[in-house]
Amino acid sequence: MSTHDVSEPTRRDFLYVATGAVGAVGAAGLAWPFIDQMRPDASTLALATVEVDVATLEPGMSLTAKWRGKPIFIRNRTEKEVEEAKAVQLGDLKDPVARNANVPADAQATDIDRSAGEGKENWIVMVGSCTHLGCVPLGQSGDFGGWFCPCHGSHYDTAGRIRKGPAPQNLAVPVFSFISDTKIRIG
Repeated sequence: MSTHDVSEPTRRDFLYVATGAVGAVGAAGLAWPFIDQMRPDASTLALATVEVDVATLEPGMSLTAKWRGKPIFIRNRTEKEVEEAKAVQLGDLKDPVARNANVPADAQATDIDRSAGEGKENWIVMVGSCTHLGCVPLGQSGDFGGWFCPCHGSHYDTAGRIRKGPAPQNLAVPVFSFISDTKIRIG
């Protein structure tokens, strides 16, 4: 038979535990400002998403909104513009990639993959910065009736695809969704 000697906690044991607890609280208090500064501030969070009312846009009209400091082109295309954009052969495009945040990265630059999707093909939402040097293209102009960058001569069609000029890529399509029949949420 063996006996266990269970000793009572000593004053030294208490001091070890108390010192460790104070050290842990102090380290957490010292680390908190560094952790807290990594969170985005309120102005950044406010720009993360924007809702745009498009109720007044008739077919053929467009508007420019601002999201994350960039211009966003929103256009309600006419049936003729949609049909012309659908008729473009992918081989005729300078950049055959969709560049749409709402579809897989390897999606083709078909009109449906760049538009708001099935049932809303007439709506197109794009970042309004020329992919050549970041200028803001002019709407409803150029050789293809879409956008034209007068700075260096890039021509985009009504689906925002680069067709002519020095721009290497299509206009980017941000993440967006219709939250009602007349409101679009971007971001």
